[in-house]
Amino acid sequence: MLRNTSFLLAILPATILGGCASSGKTYPSLAIRDAEQVSGSLSGVAEDSEDIAPAPLSDNIAVQLPELESGARKAHLAFTNAVPAARSAVARGSGAATASDNWARAQVALGDLDSLRSQTAVFLGDLDLLYVDATLAFEQREAIGQVRNIVIGLVAEEDAELSKLRD
Repeated sequence: MLRNTSFLLAILPATILGGCASSGKTYPSLAIRDAEQVSGSLSGVAEDSEDIAPAPLSDNIAVQLPELESGARKAHLAFTNAVPAARSAVARGSGAATASDNWARAQVALGDLDSLRSQTAVFLGDLDLLYVDATLAFEQREAIGQVRNIVIGLVAEEDAELSKLRD
């Protein structure tokens, strides 16, 4: 068995290297052919062409915008109403030992505020989807952008409040 293996090991490199030997045939050139060369030039945009305006915002989106803004404002109001209780819980839990009752109440209060912030952010996510859909459908999106900016401001206020409480 060892003799057969050594014989195969001696012949194997010769057969593999034989595949690398060049043939007498000539291969086509890899240079660019005449048909592949760029010729001519593209003309620029015609001077008299008019810009294409986006389509008006669809009616169902126009109806959704006030509802989304109202929902975000209600969620923000719930957050704002929960802040004083969270502040006092965090103040009592500040400096308390980890896993003490005051520390746990502070953590729960922060978690509740995080949950309320998420409710506001859900409306922002819905507005983001509408904005992207309007962009892809080439519809006017300024109205969506205005409501979206309002909700971004509300979420930013909530983020700032949470950041203050965590410091």
